[in-house]
Amino acid sequence: METIALDFTSSLYLDFRHGSRSLGPWSQLTTGRPAALAEPAGSERVADRLAKLQGCQQATLAQSTLHLFWDLFGLLAAERIVIFLDAGSYPIARWGIERAAGRGVPVHRFPHKDAAALGRLLWQKAGGRWPVVVADGICTVCGCSAPIADYLEVVRRAGGWLVLDDTQALGILGAAPGPAAPYGQGGGGSLRYQDISGPDVVVISSLAKGFGAPVAALSASSELLRQFRARSETRVHCSPPSAADIRAAEHALSLNEDDGDARRSQLAARVHQFRRGLAAIGLEAEGGLFPVQTLKPIPDLKAKQLYERLLKHGVRTILRRSHHDSEPRLSFIITARHSPGVIERVVDALEQVVTITPQLEAESG
Repeated sequence: METIALDFTSSLYLDFRHGSRSLGPWSQLTTGRPAALAEPAGSERVADRLAKLQGCQQATLAQSTLHLFWDLFGLLAAERIVIFLDAGSYPIARWGIERAAGRGVPVHRFPHKDAAALGRLLWQKAGGRWPVVVADGICTVCGCSAPIADYLEVVRRAGGWLVLDDTQALGILGAAPGPAAPYGQGGGGSLRYQDISGPDVVVISSLAKGFGAPVAALSASSELLRQFRARSETRVHCSPPSAADIRAAEHALSLNEDDGDARRSQLAARVHQFRRGLAAIGLEAEGGLFPVQTLKPIPDLKAKQLYERLLKHGVRTILRRSHHDSEPRLSFIITARHSPGVIERVVDALEQVVTITPQLEAESG
């Protein structure tokens, strides 16, 4: 097989890299103490910077979003709540919800991004419990932001909470989007992008995508963070982020301040170029301006066939299923690292492989 020259599988959207020489020093990788006993050095400083960036009162760090969702829904399950889950939500949030469901919390799904359906379902199923609505800040399939304001209007009428998985939006979306800055500025995520805040919004995000740092954060009101720190189980029984993780997160936040908006502009230009290239050869992709571009079905050509043909041409892509697909779809993840020439080459490769006839494919194989 040919060497893979064109790789569209990395979700390091802004191409933030954290080589060991670029990070501040540390005297030991981990102290062996749980976060409940002593926060790792630098973690509170990073959490404060991140909370400010996102527009939240406070934040706390953890190794992963799974740790945070596990703990959050363990904490909330002790209350008289009912959970309403957007059907398009990412699996890790669902895994946390399963913990609450195992403790007897009712869970109901509503159609993806349908605030009106959420309102009707909440009215029918709340049963005097506090509603907790769970959704992704941005959908990687359609590239659209969740209708956060509409969800909050429903939640606030019932005195509940909105929990967002904002992993995909953090580092990409930001404040004051417009023609000159289609993603917005600052990279603070969905709340900044939609100019929304409030003590009834809880945001869980991994920095491993847009910021390229393997650490996660829960950002919320000061009161919820106080309760979370006091009752978190993973802060007692699991290791906290290492010194390297924390230094990488700190480095990412500094890179974002210095160069983030320029990289977001570059990324938007590459996504626009890719979509224009597809249109020129008669293809379309879902995803809007989001870096994950998923090809719409091509008649008489299954995604797996296209994947294999592209691989032979040195192009690596992703086969994935979404919440509404019965068959896998082919996705390209575009990053700020991709040059205009690379985008041209992958469009040329696509044009070649979609025109291969079954007879020619059999002969070449």
